[in-house]
Amino acid sequence: MSQHPKNRHPKHGANQQPERSGQRALRRGRASLANHAYLVTSTTIGRQCFFADFQAGCAAARCFENSALLGDARMLAWVLMPDHAHWLVQLGENDPLSLVVNRIKSASARYANLVLQRNGPIWEPAYHDHGLRREEDLRAVARYMIANPLRAGLVRRVGDYPFWNAIWV
Repeated sequence: MSQHPKNRHPKHGANQQPERSGQRALRRGRASLANHAYLVTSTTIGRQCFFADFQAGCAAARCFENSALLGDARMLAWVLMPDHAHWLVQLGENDPLSLVVNRIKSASARYANLVLQRNGPIWEPAYHDHGLRREEDLRAVARYMIANPLRAGLVRRVGDYPFWNAIWV
């Protein structure tokens, strides 16, 4: 087995999708650090509102806290919007962020597609991640993230929105 710098995850090449223009630049310098928290945003293909369908949203949301998909990572908070998702993930020792995100996106797309009776991708191949610094308050990031449906005008109270969760609630 090859050696990797301390707290860095090895690169995983399995299940990679064809590269689109700009994706390589997005990944340049991206490092996945063990035991660190990341705010991840992923959008649907063409920003289509697949998850405006309640059953498709339920199917996808069930994947976000699935321990088999998360591996040794921990989902701290998540919100599923009609055309994108935000995940606040704390990595463990073994699985890099790219692998965790790939498993979540793959499974949620598979189950949403079953409900929607369609084939094809649901998620854009790329995603945005922000590694949280130690001094950043995880709860404040989670509160901001799960208030997204309120800011988007989808509900009047966060508690009325069905597709979110946080470990602190």
